[in-house]
Amino acid sequence: MASGIHSSADARRIARRRLPWMVFDYIDGAAGAETGAARNRAAFDALEFRPRILRDVSQRSLASSLFSQPTGAPFGISPMGMCNLSGVGADLMLARLAAREKVPLGVSTVASTAMEPLIETAEGHAWFQLYFSGDGTGTFKLVERAKAAGYQTIVLTVDVPEVGRRPRELRHGFTMPFKIGPKQFIDFALHPRWSLAALFKGRPQMANFDMEGFDFDRTESRARADFDTLKRLRDMWPGKLVVKGVLSTEDALLLRDAGVDAIQVSSHGARQLESAPAPIAMLAEIRAALGPDFPLFFDSGLRSGEDIVKAYAQGAGFTFLGRILQFAIAAEGEEGLQKLWQVLRDEVSITLAQIGARELSPHALADVLRKTGQHN
Repeated sequence: MASGIHSSADARRIARRRLPWMVFDYIDGAAGAETGAARNRAAFDALEFRPRILRDVSQRSLASSLFSQPTGAPFGISPMGMCNLSGVGADLMLARLAAREKVPLGVSTVASTAMEPLIETAEGHAWFQLYFSGDGTGTFKLVERAKAAGYQTIVLTVDVPEVGRRPRELRHGFTMPFKIGPKQFIDFALHPRWSLAALFKGRPQMANFDMEGFDFDRTESRARADFDTLKRLRDMWPGKLVVKGVLSTEDALLLRDAGVDAIQVSSHGARQLESAPAPIAMLAEIRAALGPDFPLFFDSGLRSGEDIVKAYAQGAGFTFLGRILQFAIAAEGEEGLQKLWQVLRDEVSITLAQIGARELSPHALADVLRKTGQHN
C-alpha cells in the first residue's frame, strides 16, 4: 500500500483520524490556550531563506556528529513519555530507527518500555532523560540504574518544576498511570483499530517504575531542583550530561560554568509555559553567548527539513524531533515512521540545494537567513 505520508502534516492528519481523541490531544496539546505553540510556528515562518543560484550543489552531505561521534542523520529522537500510546511497540520502533540511523534515542523517565531493552535495541544509541522529583531519592536510583544499563549520556530536563496545564488533555481526563473511565471507554469504542491493538497488548504503563519503594506521580512537584541538585548529579555521573529546557542566555552561561557537557534549547514543545519565548528565536542569542564551540542542541516545533536547516543556521549543533514521529507511527506504524524520516532527510537535502549549500556547517549556512521584512 502506498504511503499517505509526504510531510509531517500528513502524518498528523492521519493520526488525528486514527487515535482516540484523548491520546491525540495528549500528544498534540500545548499549554494554556496554545498561543505558545502558535508563536513557535510563527517564529519559524518569520525566518526566510535567501536562495542562491549557480553553485555546484550536486554533492550534498547530511553528516553531523555528537560528542565527536558521527551520526547517520542531522536529527535525533527527543525523549517522549508513554510513546506506546501512539501505537503498540512504538518505543521499540524508535529504538530500531536509532540503531539504524546511529542517532540518539531519548528514553524518557516515563517511557512505556523499560530503559534496559531500549538501549539494547538501539544498539547503544540511547540517552536517558531524567526528571528530578520529590526529594530526589527515586531520581538518583534511576541514575544508578541507567549507569548499570550502559547509558553514557543523561539528559536532565529542567523546565518542568511543575507540570504545565494542558486543557486539551485535562478535558479528556488524561492521567498517568493510564486510567479508563466511562468517557475514555466511549472514546476508545469509537476508535476500534487503536483500541483492539492496545487491548491485545495490554494497557501502556510507565515501565521504569518497577523498583521497590519507588512509585512515580506525574503531578509530584519537581520544584526543589536547584544548582546543588545539578552538582550532585554531575559528581555522580561519569558520562556526558546534557541539560534540556533552556531559554535564557544567563542560565546557559551558568550551566556551562557548572560543568555540563551540552545544553538543549527547548520549550518542551510549548507544553509548559504558554508565554515562553519561541526557542528558535532564542537559539542564535544563546549560541552567541556560549561561543561557537560549545555543544548546543535544539528541539521544539520542528516540522520539516526546512525547519531543521533553520535551526542549524541559527546555531544548533544538533536537532531533535518529537511528536511528529509519534504521529507517523499512529498513522502507518513502523512503515510510516520510516517514511517520515526519509521525507525529512529529503527535505533537508533539497533545502541545502536551494540555498546553495553543500552541508550543515556554520560556514556553509552563514548569511542564509533573513527575518520577514528585512531587505538585502
